[in-house]
Amino acid sequence: MMDNSSKCPSFSASPSLEKMQTSPVLLSLLLQDRGHTPRFLGYCGDLYMTERIPNAPLYGFSLPWPFVSWVPRGLQRTMDQWFTPSWPRKAKISMGMLELVEDIFHGTYGSFLICDLAALHFSYTDRHELRLTNTQVVVPEEEFRRTIRVLKCETDADCVYGVDCQTSCDRSEKRCREEPVQPNLAKACSVLKDYILRGVPSEMREELERQLYACMALRGNAGQMNMEHSLILNNLKALLWKRISHTKDS
Repeated sequence: MMDNSSKCPSFSASPSLEKMQTSPVLLSLLLQDRGHTPRFLGYCGDLYMTERIPNAPLYGFSLPWPFVSWVPRGLQRTMDQWFTPSWPRKAKISMGMLELVEDIFHGTYGSFLICDLAALHFSYTDRHELRLTNTQVVVPEEEFRRTIRVLKCETDADCVYGVDCQTSCDRSEKRCREEPVQPNLAKACSVLKDYILRGVPSEMREELERQLYACMALRGNAGQMNMEHSLILNNLKALLWKRISHTKDS
């Protein structure tokens, strides 16, 4: 039988940002406290086991490659929303994503950016609770800034970290600026827009759509971004919660 005490390293209670950047496991453990990642069942060194999350990805499916170029983009977006749960359950799942964004924005261990905020990195449990299944897309903001500031650039397209964490190019200095163009919340709303608007009760569609577009318009370099971010986040959560709080799906 393996002696875990001698062969399996333990995780520090207060890991550094640098350590979390190199270890998705540590970040998963931190987010697990808030219910954002699959529950850990055990680990040893670089090997670990988590609970199985049955509903993945959050939505959408991959078309066989011969059909991709033949199916119009608009139709693909519609097909992505096939076979999704009822609207109250989608609202609960969406609340989970908003709470994830809230918890990694100036949280206990600093701020984090999600640098590939796509539906395929999320799933949900049978109780319709959101789970982030790929923590490798999450990066400490400190690490992001340290990396991006040394990049040389000609255009904004040269200033990208991961898939979608982008800054702008200072053409006079030919260096990338540190400030992200789009915060996590704006990207989360873009991912959720078609998902949560499909099947929404007609009496709240206009208000929900208005709030989602305001959210998607957020920019990281706005003068009062923190206040605006919090206001939009709280308004969206309140709107969704008001609708589902009295249902069994809450």
